Parts: sequence; C-alpha cells; structure tokens
Amino acid sequence: MADETPENQETDEATEAAKAAAADAEKALEAIKAEAAAELPADDVEAAVPVPAKATKGAKSNAATEPDDTGRANRRKVREGIVVSDAMTSTVVVAVTDRVRHPKYGKTVQRTKKLYVHDAEDTAKVGDRVRVQETRPLSKLKRWRLTEVLERAR
Repeated sequence: MADETPENQETDEATEAAKAAAADAEKALEAIKAEAAAELPADDVEAAVPVPAKATKGAKSNAATEPDDTGRANRRKVREGIVVSDAMTSTVVVAVTDRVRHPKYGKTVQRTKKLYVHDAEDTAKVGDRVRVQETRPLSKLKRWRLTEVLERAR
C-alpha cells in the first residue's frame, strides 16, 4: 500500500487486536462448553440450568401450592371431602371440612364449605370420599373438578 498514513496504521492495528481478542474469546467459550459437556450428559442440560420461577401478581404462599414435576410454579389447590349431593348432571356437591382455631378464644372449630365439583363421568355418589382440584370457572358456581374417588360409600 503506497498511501499508508499513521492513521491507517492505527486502525489496522486496532482491527487486528480486535480480531485477536475475538478469537481468544471464542477459544475460551469452546473450552467452557467442552468442560460443561464433559460434566453432564446431554439430557441433563435442563437440570443444570436454573430457571427462575415467575412471580405472579398477588400470589400467596400456601401448603397446597408446592411446585410439581410439570414445571408449574404454582399448583392448584387440592381438597378432600364428602359428596353430599349428586342430583345434577356432571356436577356433585362436596362438603369440605377444615379444622381451624378460633381467633379470639383459641378453641378448635370445624368449618364446612360446600364446593360445586365437575364430575364428567358421573362416577361419584352421595357419601363417597373424593379428592377435588381447583380449576377455571366452569359455570356460575363450579370452580372445582373431581380428580379421584378415594373411598366409596357403604
């Protein structure tokens, strides 16, 4: 090159230095990838990369909301109760009894809540002990679905 000026030489040297730095960075990245591949088999890569759980607005800490195997951050509530009515088609009414301490007097009291539960196969009958799971609203009152019949009525 006949018209090499000091400015052109500086830019050429800077370009060469940048190329060398990029090559070094690529070599370092390949070394890290090789090291990681040697430590874990290919199917365990997901287990090695921690995925932060998304915080939902207004999420509450609850014993029924522990994480499950499907990757959901917040499981649906699960309750057990007794079927008190099966007169409707594909719907049963389940009475869920909770024991809570009275806030002022400290005595343990039973609180019963009636849940309208979707039972698509009409398998549950009056007196059965069932497990229900929270779901999206299915009708005006139905917000639960039947997951299993634990014990049949005698």
